[in-house]
Amino acid sequence: MTALRDIIAAQIARTGPLTIADYMTLCLLHPEHGYYTTGNPLGAAGDFVTAPEISQMFGEVLGLGLAQSWLDQGAPTAFVLAELGPGRGTLMADILRATAKVPGFHAAARLHLVEVAPKLRAEQARALAARSPAWHDSADALPDDLPLFLVANEFFDALPIRQFLKDDTGWRERMVGLAEGQLAFGLTQPSRIATLEPRWNGTAQGDLVETCGAGAAIATAIGTRIARNGGSALIVDYGHWASTGDTFQAVRAHDKTDPLASPGAADLTAHVDFAALAGAVPCAHSPMTAQGVFLERLGIAQRAQALAAGLDGERLSAHVAAHRRLTHPEEMGTLFQILGFFPQGAAPPPGLDP
Repeated sequence: MTALRDIIAAQIARTGPLTIADYMTLCLLHPEHGYYTTGNPLGAAGDFVTAPEISQMFGEVLGLGLAQSWLDQGAPTAFVLAELGPGRGTLMADILRATAKVPGFHAAARLHLVEVAPKLRAEQARALAARSPAWHDSADALPDDLPLFLVANEFFDALPIRQFLKDDTGWRERMVGLAEGQLAFGLTQPSRIATLEPRWNGTAQGDLVETCGAGAAIATAIGTRIARNGGSALIVDYGHWASTGDTFQAVRAHDKTDPLASPGAADLTAHVDFAALAGAVPCAHSPMTAQGVFLERLGIAQRAQALAAGLDGERLSAHVAAHRRLTHPEEMGTLFQILGFFPQGAAPPPGLDP
């Protein structure tokens, strides 16, 4: 039981059940009790660990890939270097360290971060103080007059989704309501929904389809800037290509839990529909590529060997385990996928196919 649970229950009692999207938004971003607005969920002491926290190698090879994309597009003398949901600033710090010796890259970069959580902004400010970043509440607020080179690692999975169950006459939306005073899932009456018509013929009765309007809108904002001014974007997340099924989940203290059990005290996420993101961009996009394949193409094995030369004992074992965790098919190597955005006619970001 949490304070936010009582607030949500009172709202449902007044105005009726909430969509999954509205419920996620309240749980994650409520100004007083939201998961992201009140705490720091990252790291061993938090609820989950992201790739940049596992090893510096992840950010280093991504950074060098972005720098090569910048070079491939003529090394523009001013560009926006952006990250969506930068966490504690670890990924961007690794990107900047790895690219420090790329001639002209740092002088041309204007650092912009999209972050809504005050505590995480404070951590980012400490980690990236030397670069004087600018912060924004949304991707729409990023500058739109310069090339954009952007990374988003485990950002889109936290955006609010809606869920729809197909029956023989239409779609029934899954909602959060009250049953005997407790939060519970329920379904609306069926109706035909215009935005889901493209999924109708490819799904069977009883299939559940998830949509993420916020994700599509952000992809459009990024793609519009890249189509107009150049640049590239790397979207790194767990997900699928136009899949079906319930992927809504909660994580607390590194374990899965009931999404309705502790509103505001657990991370809520869903798998990313990469097909929807690709369909929303007005620029070119790459095929979806497994993280392990992508990182190996960028040279993570060689970087791992170089770092291992100075290690022994437990430090070496931890380093080897980190490389495996990032790349092996049984760990993050295939669970996480990469999608790249880039201008029509330009080369895709390194590590990705056209």
